[in-house]
Amino acid sequence: MTLSTLHKKTVLVLNRHWLPVSTITPADAFCHMVAGTANGLQISPTELRPLSWADWLSLPVGESGGIGVKNGRVRIPTVIVLRRFGGLPMCRPSFGFRALWMRDGGRCQYSGRQLAAHEADIDHIFPRSRGGRDSWENCVISDRNINRKKGAKTPGEAKLRLIRKPCEPRPVPITHTIENTYEINDWKHFIMK
Repeated sequence: MTLSTLHKKTVLVLNRHWLPVSTITPADAFCHMVAGTANGLQISPTELRPLSWADWLSLPVGESGGIGVKNGRVRIPTVIVLRRFGGLPMCRPSFGFRALWMRDGGRCQYSGRQLAAHEADIDHIFPRSRGGRDSWENCVISDRNINRKKGAKTPGEAKLRLIRKPCEPRPVPITHTIENTYEINDWKHFIMK
């Protein structure tokens, strides 16, 4: 276990209803467990068992290599369960290409054609060169070729028509935004992506 591993967000946080609400570092997970605000989740092929800090200390270290503490080594949790928090935070996606792609379903908002990411551009409906802003209401996903032809014109001037009026996406439960970027096997019980 290297120090950098201790500070990567490799621990999935579940609320008391066992829904994913966050990812944190092993260092932060240990703080939650020691403070008694969360239990470590022991995951085996046959069961999922929440364990207090005292019980966690008695587990064999396993493949993670653990982390050295005063009395030996401690297993690093991959999932913790908060003891009291039962909420499910909502979040709005941050404005950018990826969020626009998700909102528009990867379709050109002029032609309706399904695009590969490398075929797409962000189009400013009212061009930036004419004072158009980077906003949910002024930006759509567009085929690069269409966007180049449109240039600094409005859709009306370019004789284009939007499939639908763009708007800011609704907030979504944070569980929809958590990704298993480190491909941690234990997370697959809770994250379906």
